[in-house]
Amino acid sequence: MTAIRTKPGAMVALDIDGTVMSPDGVIAAPVLRSIGLARAAGHHIVLATGRSLVGALPVAERLGLTDGHVVCSNGAITIHLDSGAPGGYRYVRSELFDPTTVILRAREVDPAVKVAVEEPGWGWRVNAPFEPGQVNGEQKIASVADLCASPATRLVLAAPGIRGHLDTLRMSGATVTPASQSWLDVTGPGVTKATALEALRKKLGVPADATVMVGDSENDLEALAWAARGISMGHAPAAVRDAADEVTGTIDQHGVATALTSLLPDVETAALPDLAAQLAVAVASAPGPTVLRAWHGPGAALAGTEVRTAVARTWTRHAPIPAAQGVTMLDLTDAADRAGLCYPTTDLGLRARWTMTEPDEGPIAYDLPLWQR
Repeated sequence: MTAIRTKPGAMVALDIDGTVMSPDGVIAAPVLRSIGLARAAGHHIVLATGRSLVGALPVAERLGLTDGHVVCSNGAITIHLDSGAPGGYRYVRSELFDPTTVILRAREVDPAVKVAVEEPGWGWRVNAPFEPGQVNGEQKIASVADLCASPATRLVLAAPGIRGHLDTLRMSGATVTPASQSWLDVTGPGVTKATALEALRKKLGVPADATVMVGDSENDLEALAWAARGISMGHAPAAVRDAADEVTGTIDQHGVATALTSLLPDVETAALPDLAAQLAVAVASAPGPTVLRAWHGPGAALAGTEVRTAVARTWTRHAPIPAAQGVTMLDLTDAADRAGLCYPTTDLGLRARWTMTEPDEGPIAYDLPLWQR
């Protein structure tokens, strides 16, 4: 893949299964590192998945995402991750529809079809049990009448060969997306990952030409077309690869890491540990002078760290430093040294000269200017 640098502040949407995470649930170290670096470069990392909310949240936690956004259920639900909120998130958008027509039509074409209606944040109401691991979360048996009784965000239709009835089921008006020959995901009319991502793009104020999507499945087709830069995983079906602007490596080749690396500034980080690498990337990608801001939690360890930059004479947040969670201020200056960054010191040059500041919101923080040599 040819490296194409993207200005800070791009919205980078990442599919989960087959893109960030392998089929056996492994998230490779290069993928974890590249996501941290992309965040430190000032990009908005957004998980965009067909998984339900209860299935997406543990993955976000494994990736170290405690803020930012997640698009779940093929676009039916968008949340804002917030460690201070109940459950660690807040709803941003939820698209409901009446599932009655598509459920009844599915039972007409196959009376034995299994139906699962999503219960966001908990699990599923089902007309028959699904095998363990087929759906995320709990299951509760319900009648077909009960499944049709209230609006839904998303439902699943599972039966051998159900994909053969795709056109018939789409005549219900719902958005029906195949996941396999025996599995269909259903959301409301016109609801896809792309529609949710576009609404989020507008909310974040990201320019349309600063959008990236990386995916590998049919439910990514609309999002790949939506993005200014759509990137298919190398192992994706031909239709997905053909729909993308570019093709990166396979899941075994850590293709998403290659794609994310192409969004970073041209600074050497391969030999640096994560914390030093993130500081180097944050300073190199900032559009103006930079200050490292850190604040404590209840103990000595830092609760948060970010790089701020001066734009039009105003200091604004540029990027988080994810690897700084739980470290000390001395760890930060050691990492800055490793990254070849400069900062002011005391008169004897023995310590970094941090300045205490009281932000309008949040705890007392400490600032340290950083610049490249």
